[in-house]
Amino acid sequence: MRVIAGRAKGRRLIGPAGAGTRPMTDRAREALFSSLGSRVMEARVLDLFAGSGSIGLEALSRGAASVVFVERAAPALRALRRNIDLVGLGGEIVVSDVARYLDVPGGSVDLVFVDPPYALKLASVESVLRKLVPRLADEAEVVLHRRAGSERPTVDGLQVIDQRRYGDTALWRFRKENP
Repeated sequence: MRVIAGRAKGRRLIGPAGAGTRPMTDRAREALFSSLGSRVMEARVLDLFAGSGSIGLEALSRGAASVVFVERAAPALRALRRNIDLVGLGGEIVVSDVARYLDVPGGSVDLVFVDPPYALKLASVESVLRKLVPRLADEAEVVLHRRAGSERPTVDGLQVIDQRRYGDTALWRFRKENP
């Protein structure tokens, strides 16, 4: 696993030891960021279920203004802290359950990466997305990473604008709907 492009291009990242996480493949991450293009530049980013932080760190490397990493698993947090140090571009870590984190009002964000455990049920994923909607800036985008073949979540306030499959990975992109 490595940072693919930008200021930290080529830096190797570590994965959480024995944490049961499955980081997005380099191929899928490269395709995702190519499709996002300039949306990443100066974006305020949330990386929910951050794991090793590879997605948020890629965003920072490609010019995101800030990234907040939300993670609660100890092995993932150890890897995340080490990767932030290795990349050297900053980022804020919040140690919390994602649903609880979203229950607390916060500032608006432009881009959100949601990478829950594959075992998380559709209803729980939809609940997280519903809690996220009030935090989204106008025209904000949300990227959801799930197992290929998973049912697409449906949430008022979010419109699907793209869906891709990379092996056993499915990525959905949503845009905040303006009322």
